[in-house]
Amino acid sequence: MKRVTGIGGIFFKAKDAPALQAWYKQHLGIDVQVWGGAAFDWADADGKPVAGTTAWAIHPQNSDHFAPGSAPFMVNYRVEDLHALVKALKEEGCHVLDQTDESEYGKFAWVMDPEGNKVELWQPPPGQ
Repeated sequence: MKRVTGIGGIFFKAKDAPALQAWYKQHLGIDVQVWGGAAFDWADADGKPVAGTTAWAIHPQNSDHFAPGSAPFMVNYRVEDLHALVKALKEEGCHVLDQTDESEYGKFAWVMDPEGNKVELWQPPPGQ
């Protein structure tokens, strides 16, 4: 079974999320959307679109999105078979959170690494 196949997104906290989002938009040209982040669509070496997106988002410092972790960031990793990986991680004694989510955006689960960082696992919908 393949485990992680790539990075699906990077999320971090900011003391002043709107100001930091505006800075990234103005100075780095990141198309920050109302939801606080941007989606980078993948392209091949010739610049032609291919299936896949990497998300990037800034969250307010008081956000509990990364709880129970205490780090100011969270990495979202793409996986091929979320349920099989969650089962394997539990069997290996990893601290897998009970919550899962399935929506039009794909399947999500979370695991805590040994240093207390919350890690998001994401199985994209078919074709992504």
